Amino acid sequence: MTQPAQAWHTGTLACTPAIRPDRTLTRMEHDNAYRVEVDVATRYLDRQSEPERSRFVFAYTIDLHNTGSVPAQLVARHWVITDANGKVQEVVGEGVIGQQPWLQPGEHFRYTSGAVLETDLGLMQGSYAMLAEDGTEFEAPVPVFALTVPRTLH
Repeated sequence: MTQPAQAWHTGTLACTPAIRPDRTLTRMEHDNAYRVEVDVATRYLDRQSEPERSRFVFAYTIDLHNTGSVPAQLVARHWVITDANGKVQEVVGEGVIGQQPWLQPGEHFRYTSGAVLETDLGLMQGSYAMLAEDGTEFEAPVPVFALTVPRTLH
């Protein structure tokens, strides 16, 4: 059973287009027209975390890059966050950080958000629902990435 996520706002993979029967583009043209790449960077927020209370706070920065040939809007997000105990949290909602940005071909959009886990290690993956200017809906998947507390070697 999934629990609602505690998330707060502040890898690269191309999108998977949804093919509509009224479109006459070849598969290659279609794939090239509807592409958003996603890069992720993470960090552990030591000062906001309380390990003795099983509270580990992580920030992640997402960089979306429209590498396709049509303008597209990020309309929704879906995250699946799994901690080291196997507890799964899902985050589903409109846009990101209160925005539903439009990305012109070649344009980037970057934002930072976060997640709170009960363990010092977790995995996160998800996708963005995108809407192209021509009405085509497609998905920009986010590959699995780790949320980890850095270790110090002595």
